[in-house]
Amino acid sequence: MNLFRNAPYEWLIGLRYTRAGKRSSRNSFISFISLISVAGIALGVAALVVVLSVMNGFEKEVTARMLSVLAHVEVFDGRGAMPDWQAQAQQARRNPEVRGVAPFVETQGMLVQDDTMKPAVIRGVLPELEPQVSDVTGQVRAGSFAALRPGSANIVLGTVLAQSLGVKVGDRLTLLTAAPAAPGQAGQGAVSGLLPRPHAFTVAGIFEAGHQQFDSSLAFVHLQDAEQLQGMTAPSGLRLRLDDLYQAPRVARELKQQLAGNLYMRDWTQVNAIWFAAVQSQKRMMFIILAMIIAVAAFNLVSTLVMTVRDKQAEVAILRTLGASPGAIMRIFMVQGTLVGLLGTLIGVGLGVAVALNIDVIVPFIERVFGVHFLDKSIYFISEIPSELLWSDVARIGGTAVLLAFVATLYPSWSAARVHPAEALRYE
Repeated sequence: MNLFRNAPYEWLIGLRYTRAGKRSSRNSFISFISLISVAGIALGVAALVVVLSVMNGFEKEVTARMLSVLAHVEVFDGRGAMPDWQAQAQQARRNPEVRGVAPFVETQGMLVQDDTMKPAVIRGVLPELEPQVSDVTGQVRAGSFAALRPGSANIVLGTVLAQSLGVKVGDRLTLLTAAPAAPGQAGQGAVSGLLPRPHAFTVAGIFEAGHQQFDSSLAFVHLQDAEQLQGMTAPSGLRLRLDDLYQAPRVARELKQQLAGNLYMRDWTQVNAIWFAAVQSQKRMMFIILAMIIAVAAFNLVSTLVMTVRDKQAEVAILRTLGASPGAIMRIFMVQGTLVGLLGTLIGVGLGVAVALNIDVIVPFIERVFGVHFLDKSIYFISEIPSELLWSDVARIGGTAVLLAFVATLYPSWSAARVHPAEALRYE
Protein backbone atom coordinates (compact mmCIF):
# COMPACT_ATOMS: atom_id res chain seq x y z
CA MET A 1 0.00 0.00 0.00
CA ASN A 2 3.02 2.30 0.52
CA LEU A 3 3.44 2.28 -3.25
CA PHE A 4 0.11 4.12 -3.60
CA ARG A 5 0.51 6.44 -0.60
CA ASN A 6 0.76 9.53 -2.80
CA ALA A 7 -1.67 8.27 -5.44
CA PRO A 8 -5.03 10.01 -6.03
CA TYR A 9 -7.81 8.76 -3.79
CA GLU A 10 -9.65 7.34 -6.82
CA TRP A 11 -6.78 4.88 -7.28
CA LEU A 12 -6.77 3.95 -3.58
CA ILE A 13 -10.50 3.29 -3.46
CA GLY A 14 -10.49 1.43 -6.79
CA LEU A 15 -7.65 -0.76 -5.52
CA ARG A 16 -9.55 -1.49 -2.31
CA TYR A 17 -12.66 -2.48 -4.27
CA THR A 18 -10.52 -4.84 -6.37
CA ARG A 19 -9.48 -6.87 -3.32
CA ALA A 20 -11.78 -9.62 -2.06
CA GLY A 21 -14.29 -8.54 0.52
CA LYS A 22 -15.43 -10.67 3.45
CA ARG A 23 -18.29 -8.62 4.87
CA SER A 24 -21.11 -10.41 3.04
CA SER A 25 -21.91 -13.29 0.75
CA ARG A 26 -22.68 -10.69 -1.94
CA ASN A 27 -19.13 -9.32 -1.75
CA SER A 28 -17.77 -12.85 -1.92
CA PHE A 29 -19.86 -13.57 -5.02
CA ILE A 30 -18.66 -10.38 -6.70
CA SER A 31 -15.07 -11.31 -5.88
CA PHE A 32 -15.67 -14.77 -7.37
CA ILE A 33 -16.97 -13.24 -10.60
CA SER A 34 -13.86 -11.01 -10.67
CA LEU A 35 -11.64 -14.07 -10.34
CA ILE A 36 -13.52 -15.70 -13.23
CA SER A 37 -12.89 -12.58 -15.31
CA VAL A 38 -9.19 -12.65 -14.42
CA ALA A 39 -8.96 -16.35 -15.29
CA GLY A 40 -10.81 -15.87 -18.59
CA ILE A 41 -8.56 -13.01 -19.68
CA ALA A 42 -5.46 -14.93 -18.60
CA LEU A 43 -6.44 -18.07 -20.54
CA GLY A 44 -7.37 -16.07 -23.63
CA VAL A 45 -4.10 -14.14 -23.58
CA ALA A 46 -2.04 -17.29 -22.95
CA ALA A 47 -3.79 -19.15 -25.78
CA LEU A 48 -3.21 -16.28 -28.19
CA VAL A 49 0.48 -16.00 -27.27
CA VAL A 50 1.02 -19.75 -27.72
CA VAL A 51 -0.94 -20.03 -30.98
CA LEU A 52 0.80 -17.07 -32.64
CA SER A 53 4.20 -18.34 -31.45
CA VAL A 54 3.51 -21.75 -32.98
CA MET A 55 2.35 -20.17 -36.24
CA ASN A 56 5.48 -17.97 -36.30
CA GLY A 57 7.64 -21.02 -35.67
CA PHE A 58 5.84 -23.01 -38.35
CA GLU A 59 6.30 -20.21 -40.88
CA LYS A 60 9.98 -19.77 -39.99
CA GLU A 61 10.72 -23.51 -40.13
CA VAL A 62 8.99 -24.10 -43.45
CA THR A 63 10.56 -20.95 -44.91
CA ALA A 64 14.03 -22.10 -43.83
CA ARG A 65 13.50 -25.50 -45.43
CA MET A 66 12.16 -23.93 -48.60
CA LEU A 67 15.10 -21.59 -48.88
CA SER A 68 17.59 -24.38 -48.27
CA VAL A 69 16.72 -25.39 -51.86
CA LEU A 70 15.29 -22.23 -53.39
CA ALA A 71 17.35 -19.20 -54.32
CA HIS A 72 16.56 -15.82 -52.79
CA VAL A 73 16.47 -14.20 -56.24
CA GLU A 74 16.36 -15.71 -59.72
CA VAL A 75 17.46 -13.78 -62.80
CA PHE A 76 16.14 -14.86 -66.21
CA ASP A 77 17.13 -13.73 -69.69
CA GLY A 78 14.26 -12.75 -71.95
CA ARG A 79 15.94 -14.61 -74.81
CA GLY A 80 15.49 -17.92 -72.98
CA ALA A 81 19.22 -18.38 -72.41
CA MET A 82 22.04 -16.35 -70.86
CA PRO A 83 25.26 -16.93 -72.82
CA ASP A 84 27.06 -14.11 -70.97
CA TRP A 85 26.15 -15.45 -67.52
CA GLN A 86 29.69 -15.04 -66.15
CA ALA A 87 29.66 -11.30 -66.86
CA GLN A 88 26.15 -10.97 -65.46
CA ALA A 89 27.18 -12.90 -62.34
CA GLN A 90 30.18 -10.64 -61.83
CA GLN A 91 27.96 -7.58 -62.17
CA ALA A 92 25.40 -9.02 -59.72
CA ARG A 93 28.10 -9.65 -57.10
CA ARG A 94 28.77 -5.91 -56.98
CA ASN A 95 25.51 -5.48 -55.11
CA PRO A 96 26.50 -5.49 -51.42
CA GLU A 97 23.57 -7.76 -50.49
CA VAL A 98 24.53 -10.55 -52.92
CA ARG A 99 26.47 -13.34 -51.23
CA GLY A 100 26.54 -16.02 -53.94
CA VAL A 101 25.66 -16.49 -57.62
CA ALA A 102 25.30 -19.69 -59.65
CA PRO A 103 23.85 -20.51 -63.11
CA PHE A 104 21.01 -22.97 -63.61
CA VAL A 105 18.71 -24.62 -66.11
CA GLU A 106 15.28 -25.84 -65.05
CA THR A 107 12.92 -28.11 -66.91
CA GLN A 108 10.24 -30.67 -66.23
CA GLY A 109 10.04 -34.33 -67.08
CA MET A 110 8.82 -37.77 -66.07
CA LEU A 111 11.09 -40.19 -64.22
CA VAL A 112 10.40 -43.83 -65.06
CA GLN A 113 11.54 -46.94 -63.22
CA ASP A 114 9.96 -50.24 -64.31
CA ASP A 115 6.19 -49.58 -64.17
CA THR A 116 6.45 -46.51 -61.93
CA MET A 117 6.30 -43.02 -63.42
CA LYS A 118 6.69 -39.80 -61.41
CA PRO A 119 6.73 -36.16 -62.53
CA ALA A 120 9.79 -34.16 -61.50
CA VAL A 121 11.41 -30.75 -61.80
CA ILE A 122 14.90 -31.23 -63.23
CA ARG A 123 17.38 -28.55 -62.21
CA GLY A 124 20.75 -28.33 -63.90
CA VAL A 125 23.48 -26.86 -61.68
CA LEU A 126 27.24 -26.58 -61.31
CA PRO A 127 28.13 -28.67 -58.21
CA GLU A 128 31.09 -26.45 -57.36
CA LEU A 129 28.95 -23.27 -57.33
CA GLU A 130 25.68 -24.67 -55.93
CA PRO A 131 26.78 -24.33 -52.26
CA GLN A 132 26.85 -20.56 -52.79
CA VAL A 133 23.10 -20.41 -53.39
CA SER A 134 21.56 -23.43 -51.61
CA ASP A 135 22.20 -25.99 -48.87
CA VAL A 136 21.36 -29.05 -50.94
CA THR A 137 24.96 -30.29 -51.07
CA GLY A 138 24.91 -30.66 -47.29
CA GLN A 139 21.54 -32.44 -47.37
CA VAL A 140 22.72 -35.46 -49.36
CA ARG A 141 21.93 -38.60 -47.35
CA ALA A 142 23.37 -41.15 -49.77
CA GLY A 143 25.85 -40.92 -52.63
CA SER A 144 27.56 -37.67 -53.56
CA PHE A 145 26.46 -34.40 -55.11
CA ALA A 146 29.93 -34.02 -56.57
CA ALA A 147 29.19 -37.04 -58.80
CA LEU A 148 27.29 -34.67 -61.08
CA ARG A 149 29.92 -34.27 -63.77
CA PRO A 150 29.54 -33.02 -67.35
CA GLY A 151 28.23 -35.80 -69.61
CA SER A 152 28.03 -38.30 -66.72
CA ALA A 153 24.23 -38.64 -66.96
CA ASN A 154 24.10 -38.78 -63.16
CA ILE A 155 21.11 -37.54 -61.20
CA VAL A 156 20.46 -36.67 -57.53
CA LEU A 157 16.90 -37.28 -56.30
CA GLY A 158 14.86 -36.20 -53.29
CA THR A 159 14.26 -38.91 -50.70
CA VAL A 160 10.50 -39.18 -51.23
CA LEU A 161 10.95 -39.22 -55.01
CA ALA A 162 13.57 -41.98 -54.76
CA GLN A 163 11.34 -44.04 -52.46
CA SER A 164 8.32 -43.69 -54.72
CA LEU A 165 10.41 -44.85 -57.69
CA GLY A 166 11.99 -47.64 -55.63
CA VAL A 167 15.56 -46.67 -56.54
CA LYS A 168 18.80 -46.27 -54.61
CA VAL A 169 22.27 -44.98 -55.40
CA GLY A 170 23.68 -46.79 -58.43
CA ASP A 171 20.31 -47.69 -59.97
CA ARG A 172 19.42 -46.59 -63.47
CA LEU A 173 16.21 -44.90 -64.51
CA THR A 174 14.73 -43.13 -67.51
CA LEU A 175 13.93 -39.45 -67.81
CA LEU A 176 11.28 -38.51 -70.35
CA THR A 177 11.32 -34.93 -71.63
CA ALA A 178 9.23 -33.27 -74.30
CA ALA A 179 10.83 -32.72 -77.70
CA PRO A 180 9.37 -31.19 -80.87
CA ALA A 181 7.89 -33.79 -83.19
CA ALA A 182 9.62 -34.20 -86.53
CA PRO A 183 7.64 -33.60 -89.73
CA GLY A 184 5.43 -36.58 -90.42
CA GLN A 185 5.38 -37.68 -86.75
CA ALA A 186 2.31 -35.63 -85.81
CA GLY A 187 -0.39 -37.91 -84.56
CA GLN A 188 2.07 -40.70 -83.67
CA GLY A 189 1.93 -40.17 -79.90
CA ALA A 190 2.67 -36.48 -80.24
CA VAL A 191 0.80 -34.01 -78.06
CA SER A 192 0.59 -30.46 -79.42
CA GLY A 193 3.52 -31.19 -81.70
CA LEU A 194 5.67 -32.69 -78.91
CA LEU A 195 7.02 -36.19 -78.46
CA PRO A 196 8.50 -37.75 -75.28
CA ARG A 197 12.25 -38.26 -75.55
CA PRO A 198 13.88 -40.85 -73.23
CA HIS A 199 17.22 -40.24 -71.48
CA ALA A 200 19.04 -42.77 -69.35
CA PHE A 201 20.36 -41.56 -65.99
CA THR A 202 22.13 -43.15 -63.03
CA VAL A 203 21.16 -42.25 -59.46
CA ALA A 204 24.30 -40.68 -57.96
CA GLY A 205 22.80 -39.32 -54.75
CA ILE A 206 19.71 -38.85 -52.62
CA PHE A 207 19.06 -35.63 -50.68
CA GLU A 208 16.56 -34.69 -47.97
CA ALA A 209 15.58 -31.04 -47.69
CA GLY A 210 12.94 -31.75 -45.05
CA HIS A 211 10.22 -30.23 -47.24
CA GLN A 212 7.73 -32.60 -48.83
CA GLN A 213 7.33 -30.55 -51.99
CA PHE A 214 11.01 -30.65 -52.89
CA ASP A 215 11.81 -34.10 -51.54
CA SER A 216 9.05 -35.57 -53.70
CA SER A 217 9.49 -33.66 -56.96
CA LEU A 218 12.99 -32.21 -57.36
CA ALA A 219 16.03 -33.75 -59.05
CA PHE A 220 19.47 -32.33 -59.85
CA VAL A 221 21.70 -32.98 -62.86
CA HIS A 222 24.84 -31.28 -64.11
CA LEU A 223 24.29 -27.96 -65.87
CA GLN A 224 25.73 -29.27 -69.15
CA ASP A 225 23.44 -32.32 -69.10
CA ALA A 226 20.43 -30.09 -68.48
CA GLU A 227 21.41 -27.83 -71.36
CA GLN A 228 21.55 -30.87 -73.65
CA LEU A 229 18.10 -31.97 -72.46
CA GLN A 230 16.76 -28.57 -73.46
CA GLY A 231 18.81 -28.24 -76.62
CA MET A 232 20.52 -25.16 -75.18
CA THR A 233 24.10 -23.95 -75.20
CA ALA A 234 23.84 -21.66 -72.17
CA PRO A 235 22.06 -21.63 -68.80
CA SER A 236 18.55 -20.20 -68.39
CA GLY A 237 19.67 -17.68 -65.81
CA LEU A 238 21.24 -17.08 -62.42
CA ARG A 239 20.28 -17.98 -58.88
CA LEU A 240 21.35 -15.59 -56.11
CA ARG A 241 21.64 -15.86 -52.35
CA LEU A 242 21.57 -12.70 -50.20
CA ASP A 243 22.89 -11.76 -46.79
CA ASP A 244 19.36 -10.79 -45.72
CA LEU A 245 16.65 -12.86 -47.39
CA TYR A 246 13.99 -10.30 -46.46
CA GLN A 247 15.71 -7.76 -48.71
CA ALA A 248 15.07 -9.95 -51.76
CA PRO A 249 12.29 -7.78 -53.31
CA ARG A 250 14.41 -4.64 -52.98
CA VAL A 251 17.55 -6.31 -54.34
CA ALA A 252 15.58 -7.72 -57.28
CA ARG A 253 14.45 -4.21 -58.20
CA GLU A 254 18.01 -2.89 -57.89
CA LEU A 255 19.44 -5.67 -60.07
CA LYS A 256 16.79 -4.97 -62.69
CA GLN A 257 18.33 -1.51 -63.06
CA GLN A 258 21.98 -2.53 -62.62
CA LEU A 259 22.19 -5.50 -65.00
CA ALA A 260 22.25 -5.02 -68.75
CA GLY A 261 19.94 -6.87 -71.13
CA ASN A 262 16.33 -7.95 -71.33
CA LEU A 263 16.22 -9.53 -67.89
CA TYR A 264 13.44 -10.19 -65.46
CA MET A 265 13.68 -11.05 -61.78
CA ARG A 266 11.80 -13.35 -59.43
CA ASP A 267 12.37 -13.37 -55.69
CA TRP A 268 11.47 -16.12 -53.21
CA THR A 269 8.40 -14.28 -51.91
CA GLN A 270 6.90 -14.40 -55.41
CA VAL A 271 7.63 -18.10 -55.89
CA ASN A 272 5.67 -18.95 -52.74
CA ALA A 273 3.34 -15.95 -52.68
CA ILE A 274 0.16 -18.00 -52.24
CA TRP A 275 1.57 -20.00 -49.34
CA PHE A 276 2.84 -16.95 -47.46
CA ALA A 277 -0.39 -15.05 -48.09
CA ALA A 278 -2.34 -18.01 -46.69
CA VAL A 279 -0.16 -18.13 -43.57
CA GLN A 280 -0.56 -14.40 -42.94
CA SER A 281 -4.31 -14.67 -43.45
CA GLN A 282 -4.50 -17.56 -40.99
CA LYS A 283 -2.52 -15.61 -38.40
CA ARG A 284 -4.86 -12.64 -38.71
CA MET A 285 -7.93 -14.85 -38.42
CA MET A 286 -6.52 -16.70 -35.39
CA PHE A 287 -5.76 -13.38 -33.72
CA ILE A 288 -9.32 -12.18 -34.31
CA ILE A 289 -10.89 -15.47 -33.15
CA LEU A 290 -8.84 -15.75 -29.98
CA ALA A 291 -9.20 -12.02 -29.30
CA MET A 292 -12.94 -12.68 -29.17
CA ILE A 293 -12.30 -15.10 -26.30
CA ILE A 294 -10.43 -12.33 -24.48
CA ALA A 295 -13.30 -9.95 -25.28
CA VAL A 296 -15.86 -12.31 -23.74
CA ALA A 297 -13.76 -12.58 -20.58
CA ALA A 298 -13.14 -8.83 -20.52
CA PHE A 299 -16.81 -8.02 -20.81
CA ASN A 300 -17.53 -10.24 -17.82
CA LEU A 301 -16.16 -7.19 -16.06
CA VAL A 302 -19.33 -5.34 -17.04
CA SER A 303 -21.49 -7.61 -14.88
CA THR A 304 -18.88 -7.56 -12.12
CA LEU A 305 -18.72 -3.77 -12.03
CA VAL A 306 -22.48 -3.35 -12.33
CA MET A 307 -22.94 -5.52 -9.25
CA THR A 308 -20.14 -3.63 -7.50
CA VAL A 309 -21.80 -0.29 -8.29
CA ARG A 310 -25.13 -1.48 -6.90
CA ASP A 311 -23.40 -2.86 -3.80
CA LYS A 312 -21.43 0.35 -3.24
CA GLN A 313 -24.19 2.86 -3.90
CA ALA A 314 -24.19 4.11 -0.30
CA GLU A 315 -20.42 4.61 -0.37
CA VAL A 316 -20.66 6.36 -3.72
CA ALA A 317 -23.36 8.65 -2.30
CA ILE A 318 -21.20 9.50 0.70
CA LEU A 319 -18.28 10.31 -1.60
CA ARG A 320 -20.54 12.58 -3.65
CA THR A 321 -21.72 14.42 -0.53
CA LEU A 322 -18.08 14.89 0.46
CA GLY A 323 -17.47 16.65 -2.81
CA ALA A 324 -16.35 13.88 -5.19
CA SER A 325 -17.17 14.79 -8.79
CA PRO A 326 -18.92 12.40 -11.21
CA GLY A 327 -15.62 12.09 -13.05
CA ALA A 328 -13.86 10.98 -9.87
CA ILE A 329 -16.54 8.32 -9.27
CA MET A 330 -16.05 7.08 -12.84
CA ARG A 331 -12.30 6.85 -12.33
CA ILE A 332 -12.74 4.72 -9.19
CA PHE A 333 -14.57 1.97 -11.06
CA MET A 334 -12.45 2.34 -14.18
CA VAL A 335 -9.38 1.76 -12.01
CA GLN A 336 -11.01 -1.32 -10.49
CA GLY A 337 -11.91 -2.88 -13.85
CA THR A 338 -8.63 -1.97 -15.51
CA LEU A 339 -6.64 -3.49 -12.64
CA VAL A 340 -8.59 -6.72 -13.02
CA GLY A 341 -7.85 -6.71 -16.76
CA LEU A 342 -4.19 -5.88 -16.16
CA LEU A 343 -3.84 -8.69 -13.62
CA GLY A 344 -5.41 -11.21 -16.02
CA THR A 345 -3.19 -9.97 -18.85
CA LEU A 346 0.01 -10.28 -16.79
CA ILE A 347 -0.89 -13.81 -15.68
CA GLY A 348 -1.80 -14.77 -19.26
CA VAL A 349 1.38 -13.31 -20.71
CA GLY A 350 3.50 -15.14 -18.12
CA LEU A 351 1.74 -18.43 -18.77
CA GLY A 352 1.77 -18.02 -22.55
CA VAL A 353 5.45 -17.07 -22.68
CA ALA A 354 6.38 -20.03 -20.45
CA VAL A 355 4.50 -22.47 -22.69
CA ALA A 356 5.76 -20.93 -25.95
CA LEU A 357 9.39 -21.10 -24.82
CA ASN A 358 9.06 -24.72 -23.68
CA ILE A 359 6.72 -26.14 -26.30
CA ASP A 360 9.45 -28.46 -27.55
CA VAL A 361 9.29 -30.17 -24.16
CA ILE A 362 5.56 -29.89 -23.44
CA VAL A 363 4.24 -31.26 -26.76
CA PRO A 364 6.42 -34.44 -26.84
CA PHE A 365 5.37 -35.12 -23.24
CA ILE A 366 1.67 -34.86 -24.19
CA GLU A 367 2.25 -37.06 -27.24
CA ARG A 368 3.91 -39.74 -25.11
CA VAL A 369 1.25 -39.65 -22.40
CA PHE A 370 -1.74 -39.82 -24.76
CA GLY A 371 -0.13 -41.77 -27.58
CA VAL A 372 -0.94 -39.20 -30.26
CA HIS A 373 1.07 -37.38 -32.91
CA PHE A 374 -0.02 -33.86 -33.81
CA LEU A 375 1.80 -33.33 -37.12
CA ASP A 376 1.91 -35.67 -40.10
CA LYS A 377 5.12 -34.94 -41.98
CA SER A 378 3.56 -35.80 -45.33
CA ILE A 379 0.95 -33.06 -44.81
CA TYR A 380 2.64 -30.35 -42.75
CA PHE A 381 6.21 -30.79 -44.11
CA ILE A 382 7.53 -31.07 -40.52
CA SER A 383 6.90 -33.56 -37.73
CA GLU A 384 7.63 -31.42 -34.65
CA ILE A 385 5.71 -28.36 -33.49
CA PRO A 386 8.03 -25.33 -33.70
CA SER A 387 7.65 -22.10 -31.77
CA GLU A 388 9.08 -18.63 -32.18
CA LEU A 389 8.07 -16.06 -29.59
CA LEU A 390 7.91 -12.50 -30.93
CA TRP A 391 7.74 -9.84 -28.25
CA SER A 392 5.93 -7.57 -30.68
CA ASP A 393 3.10 -10.14 -30.71
CA VAL A 394 3.14 -10.31 -26.91
CA ALA A 395 2.90 -6.51 -26.67
CA ARG A 396 0.06 -6.44 -29.21
CA ILE A 397 -1.87 -9.16 -27.39
CA GLY A 398 -1.34 -7.59 -23.97
CA GLY A 399 -2.33 -4.16 -25.22
CA THR A 400 -5.48 -5.55 -26.82
CA ALA A 401 -6.51 -7.35 -23.61
CA VAL A 402 -5.97 -4.28 -21.42
CA LEU A 403 -7.81 -2.07 -23.93
CA LEU A 404 -10.80 -4.43 -23.99
CA ALA A 405 -10.87 -4.48 -20.19
CA PHE A 406 -10.76 -0.69 -20.11
CA VAL A 407 -13.61 -0.41 -22.61
CA ALA A 408 -15.65 -2.84 -20.49
CA THR A 409 -15.43 -0.42 -17.52
CA LEU A 410 -16.95 2.56 -19.30
CA TYR A 411 -20.66 1.80 -18.95
CA PRO A 412 -20.58 0.66 -15.27
CA SER A 413 -18.40 3.65 -14.37
CA TRP A 414 -20.77 6.02 -16.13
CA SER A 415 -23.69 4.36 -14.31
CA ALA A 416 -21.93 4.88 -10.97
CA ALA A 417 -21.36 8.55 -11.73
CA ARG A 418 -25.14 9.01 -12.20
CA VAL A 419 -26.01 7.81 -8.67
CA HIS A 420 -28.04 10.46 -6.82
CA PRO A 421 -26.83 10.75 -3.19
CA ALA A 422 -30.30 11.43 -1.73
CA GLU A 423 -31.92 8.42 -3.36
CA ALA A 424 -28.99 6.12 -2.58
CA LEU A 425 -29.05 7.07 1.14
CA ARG A 426 -32.83 7.04 1.55
CA TYR A 427 -33.01 3.48 2.89
CA GLU A 428 -29.61 3.37 4.59
